[in-house]
Amino acid sequence: MSARSECGSGEESGMPTRVNVAPEMLRWARQRARYSVADLANRFPMLSQWEAGSVKPTMGQLEKYAQATYTPIGFFFLPSPPEETLPVPDFRTFRDEQNRNPTPNLLDTIYACEQRQEWYREFAESHGYPSVPVVGSMSLTVSPEAAANHLRDSLGFSLRIRSEFPTWTDALRGLSDHAERQGILVMTSGIVGSNTHRKLDPKEFRGFSLVDPIAPLIFINGADTKAAQIFTLAHELAHISLGGSAISNQDLAHIANGDQTERWCNEVAAELLLPLASLREEFVRSRDLTAELQRLARQYKVSTLVVLRRIFDAGYLQERQFSRAFEDELERVLALMNRQSSGGNFYTTLPVRVGRRFARSVVADTLEGGTLYRDAFRLLGFKKTSTFEQLSESLGVA
Repeated sequence: MSARSECGSGEESGMPTRVNVAPEMLRWARQRARYSVADLANRFPMLSQWEAGSVKPTMGQLEKYAQATYTPIGFFFLPSPPEETLPVPDFRTFRDEQNRNPTPNLLDTIYACEQRQEWYREFAESHGYPSVPVVGSMSLTVSPEAAANHLRDSLGFSLRIRSEFPTWTDALRGLSDHAERQGILVMTSGIVGSNTHRKLDPKEFRGFSLVDPIAPLIFINGADTKAAQIFTLAHELAHISLGGSAISNQDLAHIANGDQTERWCNEVAAELLLPLASLREEFVRSRDLTAELQRLARQYKVSTLVVLRRIFDAGYLQERQFSRAFEDELERVLALMNRQSSGGNFYTTLPVRVGRRFARSVVADTLEGGTLYRDAFRLLGFKKTSTFEQLSESLGVA
């Protein structure tokens, strides 16, 4: 039988050509993108029949379906779904192990950051940049308290400096700036690239780190709360100090459990942001717990969940009390996240998405002729020369 007859009736009958794609592949693409049949029903009304194998899609329909599910078109011609693995060590924990499989949004975000890191590594080498001292400076044998003190001193980000920031957003930018001054690329975004329709899910991951001696990179899921992002940054800094890449969705409710490396990074992050010695001096046990959580969260510029965990670590709450209070506070925080606004000025948010250090480096190297404009546009996530010119002005690189 010819390839044409396998695909369908073709031009001779005047009917559109159908593609002989395995129903399993169509179902896999949908589930990989975390969609239900109902989610795609309006755009693909025959999807149920496609997955049942009773009807085949046309090539045009398949191309649109690939675009809708963020699936490379070539995957649909495989006999069975490929096994996709994360390119970095996975320290995430899930109650439902099925959710461990990475979504296209997560994979595409990691691949984009790897491309940026590769460019920056070559740029740093060509300019004779030294290795970043923080990378690999710690080990699991170092106590979390000592490691936190080391990071705090290395970054120059003391409790006194943090207390001067009026908001969590300012504190996050302050910690990011201090990290970037040490040579660490920090990128924060709640979407894939510049596509506002592809939102990242904090439940899938909160951040990841890509370790390199001269181009270490941290990505923070910007769809999370600002206070949670601060903890994620501190957590990934701990991974950087161990000299290993990682992807995390740290669970403050179970800091004492799980993988040794992830537990150590959680403890270092918590101590970096809210030292137990300082908490014991500031915590007033006679006050209402909710009010005290909010007061200390404002003071230390961390989430109320971090404060609650540290109160438990200090021995002021029993495990049952902590578990009940944590569930209540988590519910309140999630409700606030659902009302969180997004957006902002493009030229303000772009340097945050790709990192100020990275953005300045790409713009400067492009203006000097070292990087082609088309490559700069791809790395920065836009297509217009006018956008590049305005970005360079906003960064002060002209």
